[in-house]
Amino acid sequence: MTTVHPHTTALEVDDGVYAPQDDSWLLRGELVASGLADGRRVLDICTGSGILAIEAARRGAREVLALDISPAAVACAARNARLAGVDVDVRRGGLDDARAAGQYDLVLANPPYVPSDAPLRGTGPDRAWEAGADGRVVLDQLCALAPDLVAPGGAMLIVHSEFSVPARTTRMLSDAGLLAAAVATRVIGFGPVMTAHADRLEAAGLLEAGRRTEELVVIRADRR
Repeated sequence: MTTVHPHTTALEVDDGVYAPQDDSWLLRGELVASGLADGRRVLDICTGSGILAIEAARRGAREVLALDISPAAVACAARNARLAGVDVDVRRGGLDDARAAGQYDLVLANPPYVPSDAPLRGTGPDRAWEAGADGRVVLDQLCALAPDLVAPGGAMLIVHSEFSVPARTTRMLSDAGLLAAAVATRVIGFGPVMTAHADRLEAAGLLEAGRRTEELVVIRADRR
């Protein structure tokens, strides 16, 4: 178990649970800056440690549902919410469960997005980042479901890497009837996961030889 400190709130992250990293902080920063959580019903998909769900609750959300397919993540996020003293409904579930939960005023997502040729099975820690050959197994489903997840007048905030084609995300969300655009970016050095995939990305022509940086992008989509 490790402990991370997102400014005023300490989070305990169990082994096998995705620990907050640069993508988490970038999306959290946009959540805070936007003020979108205040008074809203919030859905956090792929919650991991619960960092975004907890921040939404701290920012005045009137209801927060956090979903993850990993039992370890569900237990971890629920415990972190209790430690933070906020009310978050944490459940095990994926995108079908998110759709069944109805529409929300704000949907947050830090989904798996690393291009990988590893089989997608089980609920181990690698499922927090590996997302098929183009990195879009979850992203494409999420974009397609956006009209079912986001209430009229609501918004969605999604973070992912340049290597999973943010332009495709904005296009799919726009085609689904939402107003979508990138609202925050950050260039970072590769962490352990991307370093492990670098050779494959180079071989696939997705990464210039020797480059070990990536741009993270937060996309906001508003439903009219």
